[in-house]
Amino acid sequence: MDFERYPESSFRYLTRADVIEATRRIDIVDAVAEALVLHSEGRSVLPEEAYLGWTTSGGAAARCLAMPGALIRESGPVIGLKTINASVANPDRGIPRSQGFTLLLDVDTARPVALMEAAYISAMRTAAVTALAARHLAVEVPRTLALIGCGTLAQAHATLLLASVPTLGEVIAYDITPGRAESLLAFVAGLPGGERLALKAAAGPRECVADADLVVPVTTVTEGYIEPDWLKAGALIAHVSLDDLTQEAVSSADLVVVDDWGLVSDDPRRLLGRMHRAGSLLGPDGLPRPGVTPLPGARRVDASLADIVAGRHPGRRGQNDVIVTNPFGMSILDVAVADRVRAQAEARDIGSLLSL
Repeated sequence: MDFERYPESSFRYLTRADVIEATRRIDIVDAVAEALVLHSEGRSVLPEEAYLGWTTSGGAAARCLAMPGALIRESGPVIGLKTINASVANPDRGIPRSQGFTLLLDVDTARPVALMEAAYISAMRTAAVTALAARHLAVEVPRTLALIGCGTLAQAHATLLLASVPTLGEVIAYDITPGRAESLLAFVAGLPGGERLALKAAAGPRECVADADLVVPVTTVTEGYIEPDWLKAGALIAHVSLDDLTQEAVSSADLVVVDDWGLVSDDPRRLLGRMHRAGSLLGPDGLPRPGVTPLPGARRVDASLADIVAGRHPGRRGQNDVIVTNPFGMSILDVAVADRVRAQAEARDIGSLLSL
């Protein structure tokens, strides 16, 4: 074949503004729920991610992730790749920590059909997992939301949780950087329904979580600090970032829920993965890591979020139960949301058609 005379083909390119416009008519929580259940039924393909890390010229940690994934739905497969890049110094520059692209491929030709900004989808699908957990695992009437870490992910959580948890009446925020909590709360006040909320910037993390029914840490810390006696009876802790909870907080929880135990347990950077390696946390099957002797009183992971959504596990047993969810975050969730974004964009002619 003459490589200079390939038949021309096109793909749809969606900027961040295009993605946001397309998501206005998308139920992101429903998309995430469907993807989690399909994954639990073995109807997904989730290869290992590629990770490249480096140090910036200013000494900050930076990384690039490439995360392929596929979902096998009754209506047909959806195949894609998420690339997401981050520098921890970006918030100090006034820009989000992470950015990248999500690519969707044609099932038959493997050619690109859509390329879109990834960070908005990534943040919103992360928040959607928390919203799904709140729907199934929070107390009957959650009133207070605590956000620790006040960046992009906190904004995404506030946006989605205010829309999906109508009983919320108070938002408390804390960040180690002065002024960030106040900025987040100003953002929350401008959201639909934000004007009716009591908004408070906490002086410290313990004050932030003490009265919260729903605790959402979204930080970059590498050492746990949230102790079990900090938490209100009945609290749901959506442990979005890796290390905010102490080992004791996990071990003493009444219910521990993950999205994919294999991914969580294999991650040496994540608290639950480290606990599994140390023998203090057992898998949902009650087994320790191969070659590891379980410690006396080792805690067992109770279920996956998909088990609870699909009714295979009852979830919360009592209103005073403290529940920990620890999602790993999977590319199939980005692919699921991106496919709905693509469908909306095609139906409403959002974005631009570019030639390959």
